Amino acid sequence: MKKGKPWLIYAIITTTFWGVWGALIEIPEKGGFPATLGYSVWALTMIIPALIALKLVGWKLEKDKRSILLGSIIGFTGAGGQLILFQALRTGPAYLVFPFISLSPVVTILLSYIFLKERASRRGWIGIALALIAIPLLSYQSPDNGAGQGSLWIVLALLVFLAWGFQAYVMRFANQTMKAESIFFYMMLTGLLLIPFALWMTDFSAEINWGFKGPWLTAMIQVLNAVGALMIVYAFRYGKAMIVSPLTNAVAPVITIVISLILYRVIPHPVIITGMMLALASIFLLAIEDEEEAVENE
Repeated sequence: MKKGKPWLIYAIITTTFWGVWGALIEIPEKGGFPATLGYSVWALTMIIPALIALKLVGWKLEKDKRSILLGSIIGFTGAGGQLILFQALRTGPAYLVFPFISLSPVVTILLSYIFLKERASRRGWIGIALALIAIPLLSYQSPDNGAGQGSLWIVLALLVFLAWGFQAYVMRFANQTMKAESIFFYMMLTGLLLIPFALWMTDFSAEINWGFKGPWLTAMIQVLNAVGALMIVYAFRYGKAMIVSPLTNAVAPVITIVISLILYRVIPHPVIITGMMLALASIFLLAIEDEEEAVENE
């Protein structure tokens, strides 16, 4: 990592917060608070880090058309992808949906290579390849819930795959001309604008837990997600998208699995353990990737 380029620090903070969030978020969901309402709570928790970040830069929000457009694209592709994912999981098997969308860094890498002219050393490319192999393995789920109905889930999963991959690319692109704080503010704003869609997707006829283990516990857990989202914007400010994206997508599930193992004493499937080993190797290679050693492979 270059001096003055703390992308790795922000990436580690992101993956730590997201890893803990991933291990805990199922608690309120299993307790009767649906994921769609969880999205609404998450969108509200984004306000806290957004305001703190703006305060740190003297409330200097970029309001030109280009910044608003880029920030909105980042926000809508991220939050919108999450809402589409809910529907994909309703119509398709999770054990196929999650590995599919987990490969979204492929889109980021291709776009960053072509349009941002990002390059990596041989060591970096090996790390990227290992991460891309590890990510779907870490997303493995046993096919116990049937194969879903129809093929709509394939289209929906593809949309999420493209949206999240494109989001990471635009986040890096926008960081070249925008403050990270402004980017996150528009991410927060677009997330709030999509709350009505999340409410529309919620089945209010079912019993919902409105007690502490519902919205309040969800808020405490979703703050981790929100802070992680802010940190990844900073990671993209200083680091290459083709490095940051696969690294964060590979590390966070490892942390989630380890915490789940401690809390719930669930032994991971051999496929997941293999993914963890590959992810750890990838983490090492990407963490020591030095931009000064990057090679041109045009």
